[in-house]
Amino acid sequence: MTEIKKIVLTGGPCAGKTTALVRVIEHFTSLGFKVFTLPEVPTMFSQAGMDYLTKNTRMFYEGEKATLEIQLSLEDKFQKIAETCDEPALIVCDRGTLDISAYLKPEMWEKITQLADTNTNDLRNRYDAVLHLVSAADGAEQFYTTANNRERTEGLEQARMLDKKIIQAWTGHPHLRVINNHIDFAAKLNRVIKEISNVLGLPQPIEEERKYIVSIIGDIPGSTVSHITQTYLVAEPGCEMRLRRREWNGKEVYVLTTKRRTSDNEQVETDRQLSNNLYESLLKQADPYRHTIKKTRHSFIWQGQYFEVDSYKEQLDGLIILETKGVGENETVNFPPFIKVTKDITGNRNYYNYNLALR
Repeated sequence: MTEIKKIVLTGGPCAGKTTALVRVIEHFTSLGFKVFTLPEVPTMFSQAGMDYLTKNTRMFYEGEKATLEIQLSLEDKFQKIAETCDEPALIVCDRGTLDISAYLKPEMWEKITQLADTNTNDLRNRYDAVLHLVSAADGAEQFYTTANNRERTEGLEQARMLDKKIIQAWTGHPHLRVINNHIDFAAKLNRVIKEISNVLGLPQPIEEERKYIVSIIGDIPGSTVSHITQTYLVAEPGCEMRLRRREWNGKEVYVLTTKRRTSDNEQVETDRQLSNNLYESLLKQADPYRHTIKKTRHSFIWQGQYFEVDSYKEQLDGLIILETKGVGENETVNFPPFIKVTKDITGNRNYYNYNLALR
């Protein structure tokens, strides 16, 4: 059977999705994949006359309901088409179903998902990965424009707000990756290619994310807060297997992550979402030489860069580590004012979670 991966390319306004889609088609077609790209349904509807800013509540409701129905139908139809391919297939959705929820009140979202015989959790699980490109309105304001998309009317503050709401809508997906803005836009596109390559199981260079021991000296605005329980399993040499339970807003998700080295400087990393029963079963294979790690994570965007701040609990209580996501080696880290850096621990293996867990 043809191997098919389905990926959402999303983000706030003026994030570079259109350019990224072109690059994705060119790159993965050259590697022998059949690439399908699904259009952005709300843009199709707007061009056909739908007014998402209307004060007519009945029109708005019917328009959003139809948007979800058409999105689901397009994805299902292209899934069937992809199944006929002789080569491995990649379906890239220009936005996905959960993007719609970022623009609706929770009660309306629940109503239209029920009518479509689905729910938020099932919709999240339709995709193998979600790549969120940060809006140029956050950290690359000089490139933010509404001129190249007549359907785009957002000002900078509204665009930043939408950016964060979309990330929150997708929170909990095991392969949600936030793609920063960069001074060189090519670096942003290269990160998209790298993350899709990971999903396709293609070996990628091992890169060190920038890490720092920090203290929190103020409120973290607009962050997503989650509680993480992380357990390492017994694994063969050269392979790391990690079970993670993540809790946020009364929801839970269970993920098995496997990192396998293919050479001294390359590895394949895969994420697999699990049921609660399988998670509990796999816990029996916990590495007896390593503690379970518990931490509270604040995830947020600051000046176009994505950060995760982990406050460790129990045996590691008091340790707080900030990790950048996708900040290049030669880029300046935009540290927020509510974070005080104590020590740069980038590349220090003693602070890898795998080693922090040692008894």
